[in-house]
Amino acid sequence: MLFSTRSKLVFSFISVALLVGTVSLIVGRHLLYDSVLNEANNRIRQDLNVARVIYDDRVAAIQLLLETTGVAADFQTAVERRDEKMLESRMRQAALRLNLDFAGILMADGSTLCSTTTTTISMLRTDGKMSLADTALKQRRTVSGTVMMDLGLPGAEKTGLAIASAVPVMKQDEVTGIIYGGMLLHQDLSIVDKIEETVFRNEMYQGHNVGTATIFFNDLRISTNVLEKDGRRAIGTVASREVTQQVLMEGKNWTDRAFVVNDWYITAYEPIVDIGGNRVGMLYVGVLEAKYRDIRQKAIQVFSTIILAGVMFAIALGGLLASRIMRPVNQLIQASTEISRGNLFPDMGPDCQGDIGLLQKEFKKMTQALVKRDQVHLEESEKRLIQSEKQASIGKLAAGVAHEINNPLTPVLTFTHLILRRKDLPEEVRRDLEIIAFQTERVRRIVKGLLDFSRQSRLDREFLNPVPMLEECVRLMENQALIHGVTLNYTSHGELPVSKLDRNQIQSVMVNLILNALDATDPGGKIDLASKPVRADGAQGIEICVQDTGVGIAPEHIDKLFDPFFTTKEVGKGTGLGLAVSAGIIERHGGGISVKSEPGKGSLFTIWLPCDRDGEKDPKAETEMCGYENTGC
Repeated sequence: MLFSTRSKLVFSFISVALLVGTVSLIVGRHLLYDSVLNEANNRIRQDLNVARVIYDDRVAAIQLLLETTGVAADFQTAVERRDEKMLESRMRQAALRLNLDFAGILMADGSTLCSTTTTTISMLRTDGKMSLADTALKQRRTVSGTVMMDLGLPGAEKTGLAIASAVPVMKQDEVTGIIYGGMLLHQDLSIVDKIEETVFRNEMYQGHNVGTATIFFNDLRISTNVLEKDGRRAIGTVASREVTQQVLMEGKNWTDRAFVVNDWYITAYEPIVDIGGNRVGMLYVGVLEAKYRDIRQKAIQVFSTIILAGVMFAIALGGLLASRIMRPVNQLIQASTEISRGNLFPDMGPDCQGDIGLLQKEFKKMTQALVKRDQVHLEESEKRLIQSEKQASIGKLAAGVAHEINNPLTPVLTFTHLILRRKDLPEEVRRDLEIIAFQTERVRRIVKGLLDFSRQSRLDREFLNPVPMLEECVRLMENQALIHGVTLNYTSHGELPVSKLDRNQIQSVMVNLILNALDATDPGGKIDLASKPVRADGAQGIEICVQDTGVGIAPEHIDKLFDPFFTTKEVGKGTGLGLAVSAGIIERHGGGISVKSEPGKGSLFTIWLPCDRDGEKDPKAETEMCGYENTGC
C-alpha cells in the first residue's frame, strides 16, 4: 500500500510521540511504583517507630506514676505500718489516673498488703525466670515492661499480655514493700487508638481507615483497630504464617505489603519482648495500599493524558508541517506535469525559504536549461532536416547523373582499350591513352559508388571462411602499403566460424578501410588487421579490427564520419561515400561498425558480423567492440 509523503510525515510524528510517550510511561510507571513503594515503606517504618514510642511511653507513664506514689513520706509510713485502708485508697486513686487494670502492694516477705482487683492476678514465672515483683524485690530496683499474667479466668484463655511496672518502697535503704501496677492489653484499645490518632490522624479513605495498629499476643490479635467486613474490630484473628515465622520465630522486623484480614496493607511488624527477653507478641502498623495504588493510577492516567495530548499535538503539527512542505512540492509536481505536456513556463508559486526554496530555484534553472536545449535541438533538427532534404535531392540527382555519365563512359573506355591493343601506336600516344583509360576507370568507380549508395543492391551471400578472404584483401593492398612506406599486418586470434557473407561487398569494405588507413598514416607507420570469434547478446559472430598509427580523427568529426558526402580529405581526393557505403553493407549483413580515435594516436575501426543470419535485414545489433588500446582486436 502506497502512502503519500504527507501521510508519512504525520505518521512519523505520531510514531515518535507514541514511542517517546510509551517509553516514558513504562519507565515512569516503574519509577513511580518504586518511588511510591519506597515512600510507603519509609513512612511505615517511621510509623512503627512512633508506635513503639507510644507503647513505651505508656509503660514509662505507669512507672512514673508508681515511683511518684512510692516516694511520698506518708505512703512509705503507711506501708511500714501496714495501713491497708489508706494504702488501698491511694492505689485506687493512682489506678484511676492511668486506667490501670490492676495495682497493689506486696510486702517484703511476698504477702499481699492491698490490691485494686477483686480477682487474683498473680505474676507468672515463665521458663523458670522470676516474675516482675520478684525481680524488683531481689534487685532492689524498679522493673518495667511487658509481662505475661495469669488472668485467673476459666477456659482456654488463662494467660494474657500486660504492660506493668514494679517499684520498691524504701525505708532507710531497706525494701519494705513493692508497689506494682499495670494494664492488660487484651481488648484494651487505648494504645492502638492513640497510635492511629497520633500517627495517622484518624484519616479515612473510601470508608476505610488509612492507618491501622495492632498488638499481638504471640500471633493473636488482642488489641487492634483493623476492622472486619461487618465493622467489628478484628480481635481474635491471627497473623499470617510468613509474618509469624519472621517476627516471632526469627526475631526480625517485617516491612512489606501483606493481606490483613480483608484488604491489602503496606505493613511493618516488630517483636514484643517481655522482661525476661522472651518474644511474646508483635507490634504492628499498616497503611492502606489502595491509597497509594490509586495515587499511582492517577499519575499514570495523567501521564496517559499527556501522551494522548502529545499525539494529538503531533498529528496537528505533522499535518501543518506536511501542508507547508508539500504545498510547494505539489506545485513542483504540477509544474513537472505541465512541462511534460509542453508548457515550459509553468506557474510554480511563490519562492520559499530553505531547502524547498533551493529546490524551486534548481527546478527553474532546469526549466530554463530545457528551454535552451529545446531551442538548440530545434535548430539542429532544422539544419539536419534541410541537410537530409539536400542529401536526398543530391542522391536522386546523383543517381540520374550517374546513369547519364555511365552510358557514354562505357564506349569511351571500350574503344580506349581497343586502341591500346594496337602495336603501331607511338609511345607518347600510348601513354596518353593509358592516362585516359585510368581516369575513365576512376570516373566509372565514382559513378558506381554513387549508384551503390543511391540504390541497395541485393546481397549475394555464400558460406565461407573469413580468414582466406581477409588474407586475400591484405595481399591485394600490400603493394599500396609498400608505396606509402607503411607496414600492413594481419593476425587471426582463434579459428573463425564459417559465415554466410557477400564476399565481394565485404572485401570492398575492408579495402576501403585499409585505403583510408593508408591515406591517414605517414611513412614508417603501421596498419594492423586482426580478427577473432566473439559472442554478443547470445549470438556467435566474428570481430574484425583495423587499427592504424595515423593522424587520428578529431572528436567533432566522429559522429559525422558515416554520413554521406562527409570527408576530411582534400578536394578531389575523396567523395565521402566510402564509409557510408561500407556502414550500409555491414548493417545489411546484420552487423555493426564503430570507430574510436584520438588525434595524433591513430584510429581503430571495429566490425562485428554475425555468423548465423540470413536475409537482408537491418537490425541495430549491439556488439561487443574492441577497446582502442587492444591492438590484438
